[in-house]
Amino acid sequence: MKQSEYLRYDATALADLISRGEVTSREVCEAAVERATVVNGSLNAICFPQFSEALVQEYPKHGAFAGVPLLLKDLSQEQAGQPCTHGSRGFKDYIASQDSEFVRRAREGGMVFLGRTATPEFGLKAVTESELWGASRNPWDTRLTPGGSSGGSGAATAAGVVPMAGANDGGGSIRIPAAYNGLFGLKPSRGRISNGPSMGEAWTGASSDHVVTRTVRDSATMLDMLSGAAPGDPFVIPKPGVAYTDLMQQSPGSLKIGVFTASPYDTEVAPECIAAVEETARILENLGHKVEYARPEFDGMALARCYLALYFGEVSAMMAKAKEQLGATNSDFELDTRLLGMLGNTMPLSDYVLRRQQWNEFARALGAFFSGYDLYLCPTAGQLPARIGELETPAHLKMAAKLMLALKAGKMVHRSGQVDQVAIENLARTPFTQLANLTGTPAMSVPVHWTAEGIPVGVQLGAPHGDEAVLLQLAAQLEEAAPWFGYYERLENAFPKACL
Repeated sequence: MKQSEYLRYDATALADLISRGEVTSREVCEAAVERATVVNGSLNAICFPQFSEALVQEYPKHGAFAGVPLLLKDLSQEQAGQPCTHGSRGFKDYIASQDSEFVRRAREGGMVFLGRTATPEFGLKAVTESELWGASRNPWDTRLTPGGSSGGSGAATAAGVVPMAGANDGGGSIRIPAAYNGLFGLKPSRGRISNGPSMGEAWTGASSDHVVTRTVRDSATMLDMLSGAAPGDPFVIPKPGVAYTDLMQQSPGSLKIGVFTASPYDTEVAPECIAAVEETARILENLGHKVEYARPEFDGMALARCYLALYFGEVSAMMAKAKEQLGATNSDFELDTRLLGMLGNTMPLSDYVLRRQQWNEFARALGAFFSGYDLYLCPTAGQLPARIGELETPAHLKMAAKLMLALKAGKMVHRSGQVDQVAIENLARTPFTQLANLTGTPAMSVPVHWTAEGIPVGVQLGAPHGDEAVLLQLAAQLEEAAPWFGYYERLENAFPKACL
């Protein structure tokens, strides 16, 4: 299969070609490997190639994506016998003992694993730049970030290495890379896809696994493949009686959609991000939906504090795990990570529990909003992609962080009120995505807008808990009304010939 031909198909079409015998899985995977060798030298998206293994991997022939290549994210999506570094030198020697549910179900669906994609350390940032793997780059402009934390997956999918790639989302990590790379990205409801067997709820329920894709139907088919609880999961969401691939083809009817463009943290929103929402609102009105300005009523800074408390707790726990199980030391973690870990270890447990309980306030506020509206529409990100290295901690702040670590000043930082500043600095560029994580509700980024310079700008739509179907239905309408697949042709010859 020629690389130029391979780039014309999504995963659904590739699976159909393989099932009809028009092309073999090996030929498809060879085209994917060829594409990877062309683009990865520029993008640095793949951190662990598994090319030779992919070409001989056995796979179930009955699966929905039988024989189709997939890249896995190097965070949580564990393969038995393979490394999973979480983007951290502290986990560089970690080898998974078993498949995660995501990997097991993708394997049962016939997918062929091409390798693993880069992520920032512990998936903490909205840029994919780590000391372990270096910076991943955006295929639309390699001076820019592909976002994070699923930035490697986003870059590889947009550039055509694979038609879709594994991702997960604890604060926007599916939706932000989707927005920055011109992809479709759906974060499912809490509990829709099992995080087992190694954990019950990832990030205490804030994080969900899924994929970033070029087409809506690929995302829907993957949701069918991945959905469902595993034995011992905390709770079960009933599956719809009809497959998502069938539901997405049905009309959602006339929906009432609330639109907002102001940041919940009162941070600046780029004009291009607002323009993308306004353009989408006009398309939705032309499709027969009722669109008006409205937003959920909640305390934005309280949400930011709650989200940062989650960061503190998860980072300190991950560092402790690496130290205990792998013999990692503080020097194996990045400076920003060590600072967050210290703040996690010094945050009073009662404060952490109170912050976790406060998630209920945001869920109630969103529930009240959904009593009058079917969906909300807002920017996915507040700013266009940053330049590579732009968000690196400045030298003077690095010195301050080192001093705080040396003085073990975590308690002082908590008492000083500096946490609010840390929250805004971390979330200012991507203030719209955390709401869906803390409330456990589904949300998606749809690529309906490109800037004059050819940079994609995603918009976000969110729905009540468990209602992925209406999001997929609306996404299918937008895909038909404002098709985006043709944009990927611009990237076909955008990279110099290079070896991985």
